[in-house]
This record gives sequence, structure tokens and C-alpha cells, in this order.
Amino acid sequence: MREQLLAWIEADRDLLVEFLQSFIRAKSPNPPGDTLAAVGVIRGFLDREGLAYRVIAPNAIMPNIVASFDAPKPGHHLVLNGHIDVFPVADEARWRHGAWSGAIADGNVYGRGASDMKCGTTASIFTYRYLHRLLDKMRGRLTLTCVSDEETFGPYGARYLMEHHPEVHGDCCLNGEPSSPHTLRFGEKGLLWLEFTIETKGSHGAYAHASESASKIAARLIGDLESLADLPVDAPGNVMGALAAAEAEIDRAQGAGSYAILPKVTVNIGVVDAGIKVNMTPSHARLEVDIRLPVGMTRERILESVGEIMKRYPQARMREINHNAPSWCDPGHPMVEIIQKNVRALQGFEPKPVISLGATDTRLWRYRNIPAFVYGPAPTGMGSADEHVPIETFLHIVRTHVLSAWDYLTR
Repeated sequence: MREQLLAWIEADRDLLVEFLQSFIRAKSPNPPGDTLAAVGVIRGFLDREGLAYRVIAPNAIMPNIVASFDAPKPGHHLVLNGHIDVFPVADEARWRHGAWSGAIADGNVYGRGASDMKCGTTASIFTYRYLHRLLDKMRGRLTLTCVSDEETFGPYGARYLMEHHPEVHGDCCLNGEPSSPHTLRFGEKGLLWLEFTIETKGSHGAYAHASESASKIAARLIGDLESLADLPVDAPGNVMGALAAAEAEIDRAQGAGSYAILPKVTVNIGVVDAGIKVNMTPSHARLEVDIRLPVGMTRERILESVGEIMKRYPQARMREINHNAPSWCDPGHPMVEIIQKNVRALQGFEPKPVISLGATDTRLWRYRNIPAFVYGPAPTGMGSADEHVPIETFLHIVRTHVLSAWDYLTR
């Protein structure tokens, strides 16, 4: 059956690439979040294949596609998850190939969403299609979830499904977000976004003695917030062991220096807004701060430390904007072994289990103690111009997802 699956994928090379091209050409930037055209591509394919599905749309312009089938024998329930929406395009003129072209050049497919994550979502769709043909030879259940609204944390997408449709929970989740073929993600850092506002009397700039400067207070506050990076982190031993074994692959996949900050709190001052005129002492300043939480760090610990800092700034107020806890699952889970075995057979190397710097919808499964894993292409051009995915990498992701889902459901 494994050889049959690989033969079907090889016979469908052109179909797979053409589907990915059509998927990219169906614009789905979020914001604004309208995914109707891209959902139409998925629905058209599933309709032609005779595969039943449901449309679940808490927001009319952000539909989600859910499909499921049961094998004749009881077994595990695997959920395939991918998102449909993509980053917006700021300046199409910077693209060598059209941002929504799905163009093929130098062995790559170009366009917004090529790597993040229409490659991975296509892998999920075709995995569902191929395994449906062999359902009588499997155990358990396979569910496909193609969701909208991931780029804005999923209130109408995966988060809605997890809260209102427990049939998508499953026993394990497989996702094709960008990761790099050399890494397999079993967790990700969390985030805590805080807004700080500082109010003072204000004055003429020449009368510096007449009022405290909100901008200077903000500058001192920024310096103190940087101290959060020194907080000790108590990460589980098996997490740190897996990361230590993957140091080179982490830096290769996520950029030099990534391994060093994975187990640490990081602080990014994303927005600084102060003052209205050069010769006025600012009476108002506002900061938006992005704090990333490693596995082993909690929101409560950060807020406790921020509270101590705030005691030194009576002119300042703090408001929480957003929070996602860090998430992780067992790097020794059977799905890790399955994916590693298949990649080794297909490519001759073994992807290392790692933690991601950024967030994905898989955190929502982990929050419910459901193991969730990410194996996808490298994030080439993700969020910038000339986003693309090599065709051979795309096909490798498809093969790996198909074989790994098959192995999981035939154990």
C-alpha cells in the first residue's frame, strides 16, 4: 500500500502543482480575511473527487472546510490541519514574479502563501484524498480541517472549531506549516502582548523643568522591561534534551541565533508613540510590547515581574492585549518516530524535533493535551517578497504527510 500511495503521488505530479498554483492565485490575504475564492478551489476539488465535507462559517467571508471518514476497524483519530488565509502583500512591485501569480520559475512555485501555508494545506487535502481510497485497509478516523483566520489567531477558524466542534479534536494532529524539512516541531513559544501608556503634565520644550517627559519615562521603562529576558526558565528536561540535540538544525531552519533564544524570554518593543511637536515636552507616550514565552515560563510570572517594574513608574498604566501560552507535547510521541522514519526513507536524513519561535494553530490542540506536530517546507519569503516553495520540497511534504498518516492509522 505504501508503494501504491507513492505511485499515486508520482502520477499526480502535474495535478498537485496545478492545484497549488490555483490555490495561490485565489487571493486570501488576512487582513481583510476574505477566503471565499480559496475555499472555492478546495470545494471544487473535493466535489470533483466525490469527497463529502461540511462548510462551517461563523464569519461568512471566512469559511472552514471539515471532512471526516471512519475506517471499518476502531483505532486512532488523526486530524489534518492547515490554514487558507495568508499574509497581506504590502508592495507587489517588489516581487520578481506576481505576488498572486503561482508562477513557476527555477523549479519553484512563487506567490503569497506558497510556503505559509498553501503548500502544507495542499498536503493535507491530498493526504485525505489518497487515504480515503484505502479506508477499508485502515483503523480509526481521519479528519481534514482547512481553516480560515489563522493569521489573526483563529477566532473564526481553528479556535472556533476547537471550542464548538469537538469532533475535530482527535488523538493527534498533523500540520504542514513552514518548519524546514530538517526539523519537526513538537511545540512553540508563547506570547504576551502588553500596552503601556504614560501620562504627564507636558510643557513647552524650553521649559524642561515644568513637566516630566513622557517619552523619557517611556525610554527608562523600555530599559527596565529588557530585564525580563534574564528571568530563569524551568523547562521540562525532555524538551531541553530534544533542543540540545537539534542546535544546528534549529539555527539552520529558523536563522542563526535561534537556538540561543528558544529557552529564553525575549522582549520586542513593537510600537513607540510619543510627542506631537519637536519643541513640546511630551505629555503622552504609548508602547506596545511583544514578550515571547519559552516552554517553562508563564504569563503570571511575567506579569508579576512587570508589576514590580511598574512600581517605579506611577505615571504609567499597563493593559494586556493578547496572550497565548507556550505549548509542547512529547517529543517521543509515536508520530515523531513515524515522520522521522519516512523522511529518512525518502530523503536520507532524519528531521530533529524542535520548538518553534512563532505560533501556529497546533497550539490549540496541545492546549487540550492532544499531541500536535508540524512538518512543512522552509519559510522562504514568508511575510516578504518572492515567497516560494521548491516543487521537489512541496512533493516531499506531500509524500511525508501521506505516508505518515497511513502509518499512524494502520498501527
